[in-house]
Amino acid sequence: MALHRWMYRGGRPNLLAKILNRGWAILHSAGIFPDRFVTLEVVGRKSGKTVSFPLAMAVMNGERYLVSMLGEETNWVRNVRAASGKATLVHGISEQVRLEEVEISQRAPILKAYLQLAPGARPHIPISKDAPLSEFEKIVSKYPIFRMETIK
Repeated sequence: MALHRWMYRGGRPNLLAKILNRGWAILHSAGIFPDRFVTLEVVGRKSGKTVSFPLAMAVMNGERYLVSMLGEETNWVRNVRAASGKATLVHGISEQVRLEEVEISQRAPILKAYLQLAPGARPHIPISKDAPLSEFEKIVSKYPIFRMETIK
């Protein structure tokens, strides 16, 4: 657990985390892991190049969600916001999606579901995956959550 926090000290990946993320993005994109492990591709807000991020996707009531385990200042969140939510989701196939930020008041059950399926996120979110929903409501404002819609 301490290793995970060290790799993302200050909310930014260090060199080791960048290398591992690149590898995970390739594996998630290939579609060989369960479909909750995806790669998000979004245009970089500064470089203009497509940037890939391996993420775990939560599904609730038929809706798909991406959660930023490192909070507001992560590159993928900033890039998604700069791209007006337009991105590509890859898991064996590529899918054009629009990411819409979820209102803070609706985030708690999604964050809880996310922690249940994303063990790598647990060191970064200061709450037990089994905590009551009321505890999640106290921290959700720090963690952006995006609902995904397929662009047809």
